[in-house]
Amino acid sequence: MSKEAAQNLKTGSDVHHKKTRKDWLHSIPEPLHAWILPVFLLVIWQAAGSLGWIGPNLLPTPYAIVRQFFRLVASGEMLEHFRISLIRAMFGFVLGGLTGFLLGLSTGLGKIAERTLDPSLQMLRTVPLLSLIPLFILWFGIGEFSKILMISLGAFFPMYVNTFLGIRNVDVKLYEVSRIFQFSKWQQISKLIIPAALPNILLGIRLSLGVSWLVLVVAEMMGTSAGIGYMIQDARAYSQTDIVFVGIIFFAIVGKLSDSVVRVLEKRWLRWRDTYKG
Repeated sequence: MSKEAAQNLKTGSDVHHKKTRKDWLHSIPEPLHAWILPVFLLVIWQAAGSLGWIGPNLLPTPYAIVRQFFRLVASGEMLEHFRISLIRAMFGFVLGGLTGFLLGLSTGLGKIAERTLDPSLQMLRTVPLLSLIPLFILWFGIGEFSKILMISLGAFFPMYVNTFLGIRNVDVKLYEVSRIFQFSKWQQISKLIIPAALPNILLGIRLSLGVSWLVLVVAEMMGTSAGIGYMIQDARAYSQTDIVFVGIIFFAIVGKLSDSVVRVLEKRWLRWRDTYKG
């Protein structure tokens, strides 16, 4: 067999293997692709727990966790904890995200604001948020205001940084076009700067939402009597591992849903972008 024929045979074999792999994946509906690995891990997890390889206090089975979840929902305890956590997270996100957006807009548009505000904000951004907990307790106590303020601080910096970068990444040619059309300053901001910076702004919203849920857990573990974080802390004290997993998984689901909402807005508002889709 000649070298060329051997190469063609190898190429044909590689194409066949790739086609086989592609056909295997395409035999499953596309919306279910993301569930292949989680379902496989859940099956292994359930089998290991049912066979007694893992103790229930260390790692309860998925069935035990689901059963505990429905028990908490049926009793109304879960929904009450979630309602309180949702109010705290949303108030903190709105306060921190709106402040971050306005300051990012200010420093992005003005040289004076950038020189005076940005260095201090960048320095504060590097301070670990958890290290501020003792100060928050001393200054604001352990009430609702302290928790909301801590969440807003966590949501502030992702929104601020991404808004600032989005404005500074606007194409300078667009500014020249706006001058030709004699746009006012407000028209430049509303019709040029914010739409062009929208990809970064939406990214900031996604990151701020994620951080809000993360900080919420910490905030609810310091002197509170309600909320998903409190439920996790209370269950840990009584070694109720299944309730701890219920709280963790609940946070993961809610965080994913809030992120998906922003992604839907991205697809709707950023259809004009021509970017690499993978």
